Formats: sequence, C-alpha cells, structure tokens
Amino acid sequence: MSAISPGGEAMQQVRCCSAAGCLVSGAGPLREALEAAVARHGLEQRLMITPVGCLGPCSQGPLLAVDPEGALFSGVEAAEADGLIVALARRSQVAAPEQDGPLQWQPSRGARLDTGAPFFARQRRIVLEQCGRIDPERIEAAIACGAYTQLRRVVQTLSPAEVVDALRRSGLRGRGGAGYPTGLKWATVAAMPGEHKVVVCNADEGDPGAFMDRSVLEGDPHRVLEGMAIAAHAVGADQGFIYVRAEYQLAIAHLRQAIEQAHQWQRLGQQLFGTRFSFTVELRVGAGAYVCGEETALIRSIEGGRGTPRPRPPYPAERGVGGLPTLINNVETFANVVPILREGADWFAAIGTAGSTGTKVFSLTGNVRRGGLVEVPMGTTLATIVVEMGEGTPDGAGIKAVQTGGPSGGCVPAAHLDTPVDYESLQALGTIMGSGGMVVLDHATDMVALAAFFMAFCREESCGKCVPCRAGTVQLHGLLQKHLAGEATAADLSQLEALCHMVRDTSLCGLGQSAPKPVLSTLRFFRSDYEARLRPDPTAAPTATGGAP
Repeated sequence: MSAISPGGEAMQQVRCCSAAGCLVSGAGPLREALEAAVARHGLEQRLMITPVGCLGPCSQGPLLAVDPEGALFSGVEAAEADGLIVALARRSQVAAPEQDGPLQWQPSRGARLDTGAPFFARQRRIVLEQCGRIDPERIEAAIACGAYTQLRRVVQTLSPAEVVDALRRSGLRGRGGAGYPTGLKWATVAAMPGEHKVVVCNADEGDPGAFMDRSVLEGDPHRVLEGMAIAAHAVGADQGFIYVRAEYQLAIAHLRQAIEQAHQWQRLGQQLFGTRFSFTVELRVGAGAYVCGEETALIRSIEGGRGTPRPRPPYPAERGVGGLPTLINNVETFANVVPILREGADWFAAIGTAGSTGTKVFSLTGNVRRGGLVEVPMGTTLATIVVEMGEGTPDGAGIKAVQTGGPSGGCVPAAHLDTPVDYESLQALGTIMGSGGMVVLDHATDMVALAAFFMAFCREESCGKCVPCRAGTVQLHGLLQKHLAGEATAADLSQLEALCHMVRDTSLCGLGQSAPKPVLSTLRFFRSDYEARLRPDPTAAPTATGGAP
C-alpha cells in the first residue's frame, strides 16, 4: 500500500495509529515528532505521515506501520522519530518506493512485529478492512477506497426488496449481542406502513473491556454511515440517528466530522445520486447509562427522556423514535452491509458456520500476552483466539477461563476452550457472544470476586424501573460480598443460586435478565471457589461421628 501525492507520484507512507488506545500510550507526541522530522528534512513530497485507526495489537502501542511493505512497529518513542525518517529518506532516492529494499531500522525500546504471526495471519478483516489503512478524518481517503460506491449502486439500481433479500440470504445476524437475523429485522420494518421511518445505530458500547464499536467509529466512520443509508433505502427511512456514549470523545469527533463531510459531498442529504431517496443523520450523545444499550431505553434517551426500558410489544419496528417504525442495529452490523452487497450474499454466507455466518470482531483483553482488536471467522475456537493468537497468559500461569459477553455473559473454563465461537455453542455453555468483549483470566483469578465485580456493575447501572432488577442485584451483590468475607453458609449459597434464577426470569429488560449470568456460569464451572469460602452453618444438625457413647 503506497500513498499517492497530489501530483500522482507514489510516496512512502507512515501510518501512525491515532486510535484512543494508542493516544493514551503516546501516539500523539509520536505523530507530531514524525511530522516535524519530515518537514525538517524537506521530505513533504516523498513521505506522508497518515493518522489512522486501530492497527490491531493495542496492548503494544503506540503503533506505526511503514508502507509499501507494511512493516509494523510497536512501542516507538517520539525521540526515535528522526531516526526513522532518516532511514526512510535514504531508501527513497529511487523513483519508485515499491522497488526499494526492506527498511533497515529498528526502534531502540520497541519492536518490529511479525505480521506473519497468528495474531495477524488468523484474522479475516471484513468489518476492519479499512481501519488502520485510511485517514478517518478525510472523506477523500474513504471514497478513494470505495466508500459510498455501494450506496450509489443500491439507490440507482436495486429495489428495497432486493437489498433486504441480500441481507437475508447472507445470514448476517445482529452483532450487538442477541444475534437476531438482520434480514428479518429489516423486512419487518420495511413492511410497516407509514411515509416516514427511522434508522438508529446503537453505539452505546458499555461492556467493561469492550472497544470494538469504538474502534470502527474511530477508524472508518463512513463505512457505518454508508451501511445506515443503505438500510434506510431498504426499509423506507429518511432519518437516521447514531447514539454513542459520551466517553467516546474521539469517536464522537470523527463521527461529527464524517457526517458533516458526507452531507457536503452529497453522500447524505436530499435526493442522493440524482434519485428521490433522501437520508440525513444526526448524532445523539448518551450520558453513559449501560441500560441505554437496550433498544427501548435507547429510544427514550434519543427522544430526550430518561433512559428506561418499557415492556414490549410494541416493538421498535412498530413504534420507535417519535412513534415511527424504527430499525435499530449496532455499529458492527451496519459495517457488514457494504461488503455483503459488494461481494455478494453467497460470499458472506460461505464464511463462518451455517448458523453464524461472516466474521466477528473481538476485543481481546485481560491476562493475555498479546491483546487487542481481532476479527475472525465465526466458528473459530476460543483456543485459537486466546492461545494461538493471544499467545496465552504473559507469565505462564495458565488460562483458567475466558469471560465473554461482558456483564451479560459468563465464563468458559479452560477445559472448553475448543468451543467454536458462535451463538449456539456459547449459549450452551451459559454465556453469550455479546458485542464482542473477551477477557482472559488466569489461575490467580478469584471467580467469586469476578462475579461480585460484574454484579456491582449491574447494580449501579440498573435503572430501577422494575423490582427484580432494582432490588435483586443489590441482594445478589450482598450475598457475594458475604462469600468474599468468608461469612456465607451453605444456605447462603443456595439462596444465591435461587435468587439468580428469580432475577433472570422476572426482570423487565435484558440488563436484569442477564445480570445473573456471570454468577450462574461461575457456579456451574467453578463452584469449588464458592464452597471453599463457606463456614459451617450453626443451625445445621451436628454430623454423627459413630461409635459407642
């Protein structure tokens, strides 16, 4: 991948990761130092410094890639920028950078990463194909890589029914956690009567350790906008909203800029591409309430109300934002739309498994040697992701479990790491795929403390509307704290389990219904962690010792 100068000449390029994770580790000063070095050596016409989205191995930032060979470096310090630029200048004396030899440069404290390692080689980047490759702040860069081409084709040549049928045949399921068939959801909204409808992108990613949607919005916002516009054409909508949490400041900045640019370039707005189709998008920033990831709570927040769920039906497809039929999908779902229409529904359906097609983006975190953002075909085993790609635990302590799905998910023990990552296989183990958070836990992890952590999160995030969740999460957290203090009895353990089932079965929305899952999964696979903390029950009958009195 080579950059092209305004005059059409091939240029060497340094792609500097400017995602939020790398900015924390010093990517900002590094980029400034690189730009200053280029100017100091007068190389503006031969070398381009390009800010890009996530390059993948976030745990090793700051990261930068050098083109055309795609050499990837981690841990580069700003003080080393001049040395890199000098090395690039020496090999740029020939006219065509593609003919240069390999870059002879190595950071003093960082490392040159092996892009042939499993972390990279095992990935299949569909959603992330342009993340880390284009400047997310320039619509020109996105359009040069094909952005909005499928939108033009769709609105000019395909009927809404043909688009819906393509999504249905692809087998794409919602990537927000529930795994509902996307084509069926689109068809339901399309069938609703009414002149006006709404498309909503749910970017309220709130799971601890999850940063998939944030990375897509930071690195390739136009991919999501194009997917939303295609969905609007398919269901008959003319208004769109992106609901994103306020903590995602960089994603919000890139989204605002992308929306403004798309309207300026007439990729969004009125009568697009000379047709009667019109679609505008507005950004809504949430206050960070986890419950607003639930569709009906999200709708109330968009409308300016307090984000609390309501009973269903009616479903959002019938009556959503402003009482209008509303289609809601998450960031990753919309990001899959363009490649499905570009490559074909059958192409997408052939990736993954029969029931879980395509790829899935995961944020690999926790006690793992190589963490970061990965995209793999559905059906890839947990062992492939966390042992082969993530290279296991950093200190060799061994993997105890992998926690998937955030507070709504559960823990998969090491004995089940051969489980394929698909909706049904994970559900059979008492967990979910969720939006894609994947936390690796080593043998030093206290599973009772882990369950208490997630229950405390759910207790604080409960909106309080229904009693089972409002009171049940408080009681469950109290029982878990009792176990951690070594004061729980066997009766408390039985009560903990029974209360989990009650909260799960009677709560109003997904937050309360899934809050007990981390407890139930750890009880299922790591019950000994709980039993080891129990004290004798003083009310229990004494155990007979046998023998003559």
